[in-house]
Amino acid sequence: MGTPLDEAGLDTIFRTARTYNGYLPGEVTEADIRAIYELLKMGPTSANMQPARFVWCLSQEAKDKLADCATGANPPKIRKAPAAVVIGMDYDYHEQLPWLFPHTDARSWFPDPDARKIHALRNGSLQGAYLLIAARALGFDTGPMSGIDFAATDRAFFADQPSVHTNFIATIGRGDPASIFGRSPRPVFEQFNKIA
Repeated sequence: MGTPLDEAGLDTIFRTARTYNGYLPGEVTEADIRAIYELLKMGPTSANMQPARFVWCLSQEAKDKLADCATGANPPKIRKAPAAVVIGMDYDYHEQLPWLFPHTDARSWFPDPDARKIHALRNGSLQGAYLLIAARALGFDTGPMSGIDFAATDRAFFADQPSVHTNFIATIGRGDPASIFGRSPRPVFEQFNKIA
């Protein structure tokens, strides 16, 4: 069993963490994103399927390319961020199961292409959430968003992988407190929970 995080750790990951619209000066390096990935890949997925596919945009050229796919107020957030990431999902994740889940023939569990899409979305979204938590755990802030042209993002970043489709995107850096407003309300336990 793991050791519970202290109050500061819980604040860093959840209670005081925010979704940032802007960042303070400073870069996010390849070493930083590799450290984020090394954590996020350890999060559980069904049969260790690992359907998420990530494109890390560190160069201004890559961020501009992604910003061109974004909508609303999102393009300038992406262009000015130290880093951005496209979180994709591979509908053919099952092809990797012989080595990702070698205990049995897990590939045979997923013959239906439509069902695979559901599993890819569910587990790829989990991995995207693990990314956000891993980044926070390493001292970074994030700005997840889905205000994008998904087809355009697929063409821009996954054209060479037709089975991969965009799930959502996020910016990464050290958040600028001036870029956010007060925290929105959160429901009390009794509002959306039952104990059976």
